Amino acid sequence: MIKNYIKTAWRNILQNKFYATINVAGLTVGLVVGLFMLLWVQDELSYDKFNSNAKNIYKIGIVGGTGISKQIFNNIIGPVATFAKNEIPEVKDAVRIIALGEAPFKYKNKIFYEPDFAFVDPSYFTVFDFNLIKGDKNNPFPDNSSLVITESTAKKYFGTEDPIGKVVITGQDEQNKVTGVIPDYPANSSLKYHVLMPMSRFNYLAYVKSKTSYDNKTVVSSIDADWSAFRFQTYLLMKGDRVDATALEKKLQAIHERNKPEDAPVPYLTQPLLKMHLYKADGTDGGMSTVSTFAIVALMILVIACINYVNLSTARSMLRAKEVSMRKIIGAGKFQLFMQFMVETALLFMIAAVFAFILMVVLLPNFNQFSGKQITLDLSNYNIWLCIILTLLGTLAASSIYPALLLSSFEPLKALKGKISVSIGNVAFRRILVVLQFSASIILIIGTLVIGNQLKFIRNKNLGYDKENVFSFNMRNEMQKHYDVVKTELLKNPAVLSVTRAGSDIIQSGSSTGDNDWDGKPTNSNMWFTQIYSDKDFIPFFKVKILDGANFTGAVADSAHFLINETAVKEMGLTNPVGKRLRIQTRNGTIIGVVKDFHYTTIHKKIEPVVFQYQPDYSWRVYVKTTGRDAQKAIAAALASWKQYNNDVPFNYAFLDESYNKLYTTEQKQGELFNLFATIAIVISCLGLFGLATYSAQVKTREIGIRKVLGASVAKIISLLATEFMVLIIIAIVIAMPIAWFAMNSWLQDYAYKINIGWVVFLFAGGGATLIALATISIQSIKAALANPVKSLRSE
Repeated sequence: MIKNYIKTAWRNILQNKFYATINVAGLTVGLVVGLFMLLWVQDELSYDKFNSNAKNIYKIGIVGGTGISKQIFNNIIGPVATFAKNEIPEVKDAVRIIALGEAPFKYKNKIFYEPDFAFVDPSYFTVFDFNLIKGDKNNPFPDNSSLVITESTAKKYFGTEDPIGKVVITGQDEQNKVTGVIPDYPANSSLKYHVLMPMSRFNYLAYVKSKTSYDNKTVVSSIDADWSAFRFQTYLLMKGDRVDATALEKKLQAIHERNKPEDAPVPYLTQPLLKMHLYKADGTDGGMSTVSTFAIVALMILVIACINYVNLSTARSMLRAKEVSMRKIIGAGKFQLFMQFMVETALLFMIAAVFAFILMVVLLPNFNQFSGKQITLDLSNYNIWLCIILTLLGTLAASSIYPALLLSSFEPLKALKGKISVSIGNVAFRRILVVLQFSASIILIIGTLVIGNQLKFIRNKNLGYDKENVFSFNMRNEMQKHYDVVKTELLKNPAVLSVTRAGSDIIQSGSSTGDNDWDGKPTNSNMWFTQIYSDKDFIPFFKVKILDGANFTGAVADSAHFLINETAVKEMGLTNPVGKRLRIQTRNGTIIGVVKDFHYTTIHKKIEPVVFQYQPDYSWRVYVKTTGRDAQKAIAAALASWKQYNNDVPFNYAFLDESYNKLYTTEQKQGELFNLFATIAIVISCLGLFGLATYSAQVKTREIGIRKVLGASVAKIISLLATEFMVLIIIAIVIAMPIAWFAMNSWLQDYAYKINIGWVVFLFAGGGATLIALATISIQSIKAALANPVKSLRSE
């Protein structure tokens, strides 16, 4: 019986190649896009799940500041991890990480710049599933000069040689021996440090060797005695997965306040490891809304493809009514007919699935490059199969059951007499499906336009400082000591307009501190400042506007002077800030000027209080403004200075506009993906519309012939065929607009500074969808209107 079903279904497909091609094309495209996006969603949701202890690991953060300066800090003080492990019974183990960014590593004559370098506690390798594949698993860091690296890093440094025991040079000719190798990190890991050194070494460098002091009197002896430096990522491994987060946070806060009672209350936060990737530390959205949006969009694409099949199958039901009736008369039961049409749909679907899988294999590298992912079609992966099978079964069910029920329900006698044309047409149902289909497409078009406009707004927004034709690089020790010589040499080059330095990157500026005081400070205030260390040239270099007071002059007295921004003045409650006392940590001084607010971080965040401090010795980043035309000459001049002091280290620089754009890489990817989605949704919808228009022209052949004989013009005939569909498109536009407005308005809430969604966006999207639909319909309408009526009447 099944063999007969398949044989009949195949014969029917071959007899209706045009409609079969439309159905297969629509389903194939829908499956490819839908599966790609669902795999993307599945990848996002899988972050850090490979850790066997994932459910029991929590990252610790704190809430700092009041008012507009209130923010979440993901780094905390070092002693908390040790005290939590010793004093809180529920804590099984703890890990501290301090990532220091780029650092040069030298092996023989080869120099490598490592951007993913960190100091970690030895428990890093047991709390997380980063076990050593070479070296002693129980003692990854035998001494302070130990180094653990990943497999790919070992291959990069040493080729095929055994890495264990190899000596690598860091810092000021400090020798470090490789004592362990871990596997390369999974692509869905939140932690990816390729070179790891023991926390005990950081303790030696920062506290033993450098004699850290915060009050210029008491020397801090170790990490566990430093209750002032918020620089450690801290993870706690709990003894069970049922953690009372509120109780744990209170215990951590009590530890802090007991050991540093002079601090204002420091609220602690706990964040499950499994939520780190898609949520912020306070539980608010950090990417989950994007994942949800993409999941919905993927389902919309699949639904659009299913609607195509359902529409064409039900629309063509009249043409198959007599076939079904004859089958019933000669003994076919309703269930047999139902199975016949289910098999026919399944066969079409299998063809589409095969094409889709082939396309996915071919296009996967392009998709990964496009989306910034590393997704693989690993057929041994249970999650991959689950995603594919559920998508295929869901799509098959959605596209096959209704048409099969409809086609198997005809009454034979009525069908043979041609009296069921009205009842079986199910015109209203088809119209609803067309409206749904185009509503989804229009929502995607509006989403694309809004995202594009927001990204354009970001690129063109006045940040409050001049970032054009500016490149920057980090100085190392010797170069920093000779900055004045470097600056003089650079300014001799005609391509260089000006040079300055700072202790942070202006694109994402400065550290923060809540340790401050000023005259008239409210007792309940816990305002945090973003600190920017700079020289006297920083403000004029970036053309930051001074609203009141004056800039630094470079005099020794400037070490006790501060510049603050407008927001700081408002939050401090000052009316005439210039001349007022201000203390930042242990530095007491006077406010000498107020600068206009400028964006020193992404526009996702509101501008917060900023304080400039004249600290040339702590200013390690050089900024060079070029003429624009001769930027390469300016870079060459900087390279010459670099080699004079750092000849053995590669020269890395970045232009500010490029660094700024990198902050919005995720949004750029979203915009590109939405462009792709909208295009594909329109293409699939138009495929279905084209098929329906073809069918409509086919069943109205006799009517069109009679109208032409009676004198109807070509324009009237086209209008006859097109009007029905255009009304549906207009209804789709009316439905889609409020939904799209709500969705995109919610998306824009993630930005502190954003565009207004104007009516032009809806007009453009609605007009564009209407024109595309009209063009699609017109192809068949014009063909039908120009046909010879004699031929159509003779055949009908």
